[in-house]
Amino acid sequence: MTQADDKLAYEALIQFLYRTPIGLLQAGMDGTVDMLNPMAAQLLMPLAPDGELDNLFTIFNDAVPQLRDAVSAFANPSGDVVDGLRVVVPDAPGGAQVLSLNVMKLDSQRLMAAVSDITLEARREQERLASRLSSEARTDTLTRMPNRAAVQEELRAILLRRHGDLHGGEVRVAGGRREDTGFAVLFMNCDRFRQVNDTLGSAAGDALLVLMADRIRNVLRPPTDHIPAVRSGGQLAARVGGDEFVVVLDGLRRVEDAESVAARLIAAVGRGFSMHGHEVVCNVSIGVAWGDAHEPDELLRDAGIAMREAKRAGGARHVRFEAAMRERAARRNDIEMELRQALQGEQLFVVYQPVVGLLPDGVTDHSTGVEALVRWRHPVRGIVPPFEFIGVAEESGLIGALGDFVLERSCRDFVRWRAELGTLAPRLMAVNLSRAQLAQPGWSETVARILRDTGMPERSLQLEVTESLAAQDTDVQQRLHELKALGITLALDDFGTGYSSLASLHLLPVDTVKIDRSFVSQSETSHHHRVLIEATVKVAQSLGMNTVAEGIETPEQAEVVRRLQCDKAQGYLYSRPLESPALVDWLRAG
Repeated sequence: MTQADDKLAYEALIQFLYRTPIGLLQAGMDGTVDMLNPMAAQLLMPLAPDGELDNLFTIFNDAVPQLRDAVSAFANPSGDVVDGLRVVVPDAPGGAQVLSLNVMKLDSQRLMAAVSDITLEARREQERLASRLSSEARTDTLTRMPNRAAVQEELRAILLRRHGDLHGGEVRVAGGRREDTGFAVLFMNCDRFRQVNDTLGSAAGDALLVLMADRIRNVLRPPTDHIPAVRSGGQLAARVGGDEFVVVLDGLRRVEDAESVAARLIAAVGRGFSMHGHEVVCNVSIGVAWGDAHEPDELLRDAGIAMREAKRAGGARHVRFEAAMRERAARRNDIEMELRQALQGEQLFVVYQPVVGLLPDGVTDHSTGVEALVRWRHPVRGIVPPFEFIGVAEESGLIGALGDFVLERSCRDFVRWRAELGTLAPRLMAVNLSRAQLAQPGWSETVARILRDTGMPERSLQLEVTESLAAQDTDVQQRLHELKALGITLALDDFGTGYSSLASLHLLPVDTVKIDRSFVSQSETSHHHRVLIEATVKVAQSLGMNTVAEGIETPEQAEVVRRLQCDKAQGYLYSRPLESPALVDWLRAG
């Protein structure tokens, strides 16, 4: 190569260094700058104090204070000291800038630094990250369905589009004529999810939710996670929390179309699931709200109100929202708030309805027992009927505290009556149980504590469970066995109205069968009902159980159940429910 060629090569290298979009800088081991190209000067000037670019370490003293130590600690004869370190330059011309810094040790005397502007790349990364975070924020982590935030976003978009239609916006047209369509929100809730969780565990509960999500997606064909902005309709399925799902259906001609989808969802989810060797049936209740509200939260609220109406009607069904439901829901919310105050403010009290013994010689034993019933003395409304607040207590989770209050108060009253009345005192106290109490872990320990604290004899306490509850749930039966182990007795309430039959009565861990008033009320005139009562009595006697006829209101009914050999009777013929002082007077007079 000639001297002229060397000169041309050197000039080409200089031109490359000056024109390359990467900043290049050569320095000694002490940081003294030997060479830098114009791009390096442009990129590094905002970092340099007083505009001085004569020392690498001084330039990066504030942004990368550890750089000098990193170079000193690098023992290899050559190699990368810093690779792709991001440096933020907040005061760069045109706004904040992000630089990428690479520092290489060339030999024992020289360093080479490369600086590039990666501001746009960093911004794109931030945008991609924000997009992923936004997607995650809209996604339920368990089922990978959209979540509540996504539903609200979609509903807001639908409402905005339809608001435009109503104010001169575009109108959907099919076949050259106007097509009026609407949308609906379906709010779904599992009817027995808590029992699945309690029986099989939370992991199985999560697995069940995933399976339910798949069933819901399969019903919606094709399943989608987003309703497009175009006006061709769409559908969205989401999990909005716990065991609650929401389906949004856009482009519907009428609300009956939404109800048809709701019916298919109920049928699909209710088919049952095979889990860990168990066949699990978890039906759903669905509330349907037509899209005539103005805010997403209003639509979700209305659909949720209708869903709770479906649950109260027995579950495994759908109910269409009506405006009157909102008023009832507001009233129930008021009752719930006031009931919480009542539990704390001594507004609740217990009344007792006598249960009399039907002795073989025709004598009526007035001291056989009593049944404890809760009442509410409201400071403004007076006595609130139980049917107005018991359902609210069950839905709001207050029924457990309410039941515990009744149990403890009635046990204390019972012990006091024994001291006051002697042989005239009732020999048995009957208290109703709720599913919520039986579902509480260790509730039998609560019962044991109340017995111990009040001095209540175990055999004098009878806990009553409805037939439908006792026969429907094996977990409940296990809890009942735990209670029997305490020495108390158990009664099957409202027998004849639930799931069990005389043939399965021996499977239930009860000592007493209470024959429902619906049989007793027709016993005077219906041979069929008399036969049913007689059969119940005989089967109970064969199992060592005693029987109570409920709802006795006439002497003729009392004579029928006595003749059919019922052991006990209860009803207004003998006495209405009485407060403790009135009951004491009734016992003394009897």
